[in-house]
Amino acid sequence: MPIILEVQDLKTHFFTPGGVVKAVDGVSFDVSEGETVALVGESGCGKSVSALSIMQLIPKPPGKIVNGRIVFKGRELRQLDAEGMRKIRGKEIAMIFQEPMTCLNPVLTIGRQLTETMEEHLNLNLPEAESRSVEFLKMVGIPDPQKRLGQYPHQFSGGMRQRVMIAMALSCDPNLILADEPTTALDVTIQAQILELLKKSSQRLKVAMVIITHNLGVVARYADRVNVMYAGKVVESGMSREVYHNPRHPYTLGLLHSVPRLDEPRKAKLDPIEGQPPDLANLPRGCSFRPRCKFAGDLCAQESPKLRDMGAGHLSACWMKDLLRGN
Repeated sequence: MPIILEVQDLKTHFFTPGGVVKAVDGVSFDVSEGETVALVGESGCGKSVSALSIMQLIPKPPGKIVNGRIVFKGRELRQLDAEGMRKIRGKEIAMIFQEPMTCLNPVLTIGRQLTETMEEHLNLNLPEAESRSVEFLKMVGIPDPQKRLGQYPHQFSGGMRQRVMIAMALSCDPNLILADEPTTALDVTIQAQILELLKKSSQRLKVAMVIITHNLGVVARYADRVNVMYAGKVVESGMSREVYHNPRHPYTLGLLHSVPRLDEPRKAKLDPIEGQPPDLANLPRGCSFRPRCKFAGDLCAQESPKLRDMGAGHLSACWMKDLLRGN
């Protein structure tokens, strides 16, 4: 399938009184039509900043994209002016933000927030936009959608608000959806419903999707490919099944070992990753993961490893990758 989004050597830094925070430091990945790609990692690893960089929503100051290319359907997004990006946001690239209550306007009805986007991007009149809004609310599983158009966000539960965000993202037939922690603050059963809804909707409408998450269970079930991020960099990349069954970076291995598994004995202890993520304004020399890595050697303290091909499109940035076999 043709590639619709290609991110190359993206670097987004924040210039603060405490120093330059390298939130995204050389990230590269791509997304093909109809594909679901995951960005995975701990909080603060650069996942959300990568998505905001694609949307050109980095606050200036203190943030700035200092390097890299973001090519969407053959267009370099960094070269577009504000008006050019405004036409793309919502229409061709939609984003589902992390917390729907803070993203929905509390003083506007759900119907108005849905119809406004359609009137702007699809040139629909109000009755047409309202009719389409009802269709999408029904599609995402909101009961009595006609009545719901006149209600406000505070009248919806957390799961219902997230469904509204999904309906809003899909309403203008985008080619790509960036879903930033789409199930944050939802209970487990609602999480599963939302993720199934996202997957089925993207397949039905043939929409490519980037899922940003720290939940490896989400990746295993819903993503075709995965990019594991640490300290602003992609440290491992490949097909989801390959990365799960054959992790080649200690950080990925640590993430997998820290997740409870149904096929393990009930008394089996989780193996958490010791330590804390590094200060992005003062990164250690060599590999950023070295202070937390039980496989680290002398070379890891001297030079930062680059992504290298492990075969079958599986990439890893680790000097000690061969030690991971069997762990």
